Parts: sequence; structure tokens; C-alpha cells
Amino acid sequence: MLNLTAAAFAAADIFARLFNDQSVYWSDTSGHVTFKVVMLCIVSALVLGFLVSLLYMFTNRKKGYAQSLVIAFPMLSALVCTVIIMMCLLVDGSDGTKAAITLTGAFSLTRFRSAPGDPKDIAYIFFALVMGVVCGIGCVGYAGLIFVILAVVMIVISLTNFAAPKTQDMTLKITIPENLNYNGLFDKILDQYTSAWTLRRVKTTDFGTLFDLIYDVRIKHDADQKKFIDEIRTLNGNLNVTLVLYRYDDQIYNTKNK
Repeated sequence: MLNLTAAAFAAADIFARLFNDQSVYWSDTSGHVTFKVVMLCIVSALVLGFLVSLLYMFTNRKKGYAQSLVIAFPMLSALVCTVIIMMCLLVDGSDGTKAAITLTGAFSLTRFRSAPGDPKDIAYIFFALVMGVVCGIGCVGYAGLIFVILAVVMIVISLTNFAAPKTQDMTLKITIPENLNYNGLFDKILDQYTSAWTLRRVKTTDFGTLFDLIYDVRIKHDADQKKFIDEIRTLNGNLNVTLVLYRYDDQIYNTKNK
């Protein structure tokens, strides 16, 4: 019993030393930031960025993920950490930290002004940014603690499938010949296999010989998608029927977990 108590106190002492005196930067006796400290912060940000990548790959193993985004996480963490360190070295006091955080925040918004992203992907990008910022101001211990807390939360959400809808929002495209009256033709089938549907667009193709009907559909959770498509094909002359969930061209899927 005494050995367990001593071990608990020793662990608590190590934990306390990890977080004590984490000021803006650890420095030597002369007050200057050492090269060793700078490298420690950058390497820590890089490692935590890789851990964010692994966490992202694990939580998106069934949905698929973009390789370019996974590679960007450790780079983003290390770059943000480097910018903050350099700004703090150039500007004395807290003004350097404030300027660096403002600058990296402006950099992080560039991607979202150019292309929309999945909200979950955006959250992971800010996750990597936070790791870089916290490591950049020298609080490596706190960065590790923040990662552990958020990683546990994300893993629990992923394993429990938290907030997953019972239906799937998809896009349905049906090709029909030009002489086929589509008004009300597919209503009965759509009502049977979907909980909600809306005809969004009708356009002609192949010089007007064909029509494309674009629907937003909400597929029922227990619906047989193959049977759904087969019944549509019996009405549209066995022309093309496309049911789309996502349109990512460079996704990587882990088939063992599907």
C-alpha cells in the first residue's frame, strides 16, 4: 500500500513539473531563448501534428479522407509554431506573441476563402493550428494535455457514431428519353424508398434527345438501394441512373473497416 502511495505521489510530482513555470519561453539564466528550446518547440509541434493526422485517419477510416489534407496537418502545426517563435524573437514581450497569433490566424483562413470544406475537416485544421500555437509559445506540456483530451473525445464520438442520422442525404440523377412524360412518373418509387425528395433540376443532353432529372433524396436507413435503382430503370427505359453521396476524387478508403 505504501509503495502504491509513493508511486502516486511520484507521478503527481512529474505531472506538476511538466506544467509548472511554462511561461512564454523557457530561457537560460541570461533570459535568452536557447536553440535547444526552439528545436524542442518545433519538433513537439511536428509530432503533435502527426498525431492529429493519425487521429483524423482513424476517425475517417470508413468515410475516406484526402491524402493531401492528412499531410497538411503536421506541416501546418510546425509552420505555425515557427512563425510564433520567430515573431517572439523579433518583438520583445507579449506583443510578439499577439502579432504572431494574429498572423497565423489570417493564414489559416486562406483555404476557406478559396474552397469550402467539410466542417469536420475544418475542425481538424484548427486542431493542428492550436497545437502549433501552444507549442510556439513554449507550453509543450499543455499542448500534449489538450491533444489527449480532444483525441479521447473524437475517438469516443467516432466509435459511438454520435449524432449519425437515420437517413442518408444523396443526389439522384435519372436519364429519360425526350418523349417520356416524367411528371409524377417516379413519385411512387421515391415515396417508398425515401423519407423526403425534391426535384432540383431538369436539363437536356445529347442534343435534346435525353433529359436528366436531378433529385435531392433522403434514403431510408433500411432501404435496398439496388432494388430502388432497379425499379427506376424499369420506368426510364433502362437508361442511366446515378445515386451519389460524395464527390471526392482522391479519397483513401480502409476496406477492412467497411
